Amino acid sequence: MENINWALILLQYGVLLFSLCVHETAHAWTAERCGDPSARLLGRVTLNPMAHADPIGTVVMPLIMMVFGFPFLFGWAKPVPFNPVNLNNIRRDPVLIAVAGPISNVAIAVVTAILFKVVLVISGGLEAQGGPIPDPVAMVAAFLILINLVLFTFNLIPVPPLDGHYVLGYFLPSEAEEALYRIGPWGIVIAVVLARPVLGTLLPVLVRPFELLIGLPLI
Repeated sequence: MENINWALILLQYGVLLFSLCVHETAHAWTAERCGDPSARLLGRVTLNPMAHADPIGTVVMPLIMMVFGFPFLFGWAKPVPFNPVNLNNIRRDPVLIAVAGPISNVAIAVVTAILFKVVLVISGGLEAQGGPIPDPVAMVAAFLILINLVLFTFNLIPVPPLDGHYVLGYFLPSEAEEALYRIGPWGIVIAVVLARPVLGTLLPVLVRPFELLIGLPLI
């Protein structure tokens, strides 16, 4: 345990918390736009981690993964509630609310990569290459991109309560959709089991354009 880099763990964890908060806030904000104020009334349109934290998914699981050196860091927060009765379109709007979270993660990754590239061009490169950008700044940028791409991919696994099940359910006939929802309490267990092969397959494809843009290895 003495070899663990606790400063690095805290940095990764801070990035993960921020990214999860943006993700959940995007769900809540979109639900409001779709006609349901439930999440806003519960205080979920906020970047305050205390409003979104799930003891297992936000605290225990990510910290275990960091301490034991898992190759991919991910987690989850409390689901953002919405009342279908209030929605403008009861069939379409749950999908819009669901995809808002993963889209927000992609947006963070894209904005981070573009800003970092601009700074690289203006400043002349990384400190390690003779430029003025210090390594910690590059590390934060790399974590912001990688963790948000992981969250995007993980949350689109199509099992409840992850966002992907709303997308899949939209295209299924009613009986198959009901069967999907019955997975219920086992969904997160299934998602965690699937996470490694899914991320191992898809993440390198998603990460490569970002690596080419910013000139840093991410995985």
